[in-house]
Amino acid sequence: MFRVSRWADAFLAVSGKDADEAFVCLKALVTPLKSAHGILFGHDAAAKLEKILRENTDGNTACEYAIRFICLLTEKKYLKYIDLLINRIEKKLDEQKGILCVTVQTAAQQDSDFEKELARSIKEITGAASIKMETQIKPELLGGYALRIGDFYIDASLKGQLEKMTAQLIGDGGSDG
Repeated sequence: MFRVSRWADAFLAVSGKDADEAFVCLKALVTPLKSAHGILFGHDAAAKLEKILRENTDGNTACEYAIRFICLLTEKKYLKYIDLLINRIEKKLDEQKGILCVTVQTAAQQDSDFEKELARSIKEITGAASIKMETQIKPELLGGYALRIGDFYIDASLKGQLEKMTAQLIGDGGSDG
């Protein structure tokens, strides 16, 4: 059984103070390997891959951690989980830096002032060092917005309000009093 958090924690623990740079190297080195992960597994493949990766890096400490990590994943036949690992490592690095990841869904494209004000408000309320915001356009929301901050979800959309009203009317049995 593959445990994404354990592997992400191990990568961060080993790379230590070089974690940010090692993560950048990891992402850069893995990008061309993604299409070949199904054929790259086992000790022999890991050894060959290590040689190729070393030829294409400058040999700094951070890249060394990334190369060893990729080779270990290859040897253990876990390279297929690299996207999950990269996402988890990035989240853990953001947490360490006090960066809060926020997903904003809106019915239509919003101007940058809306996003800046929303980020400022969230930062002020949560005390986060900074905000990393992903914006998604979801026309089915009809208007307003929905926020996801970690496991916390706020639905301030027109669709959400209509659904709440419908549920209340059905729950009340439609009676007037």
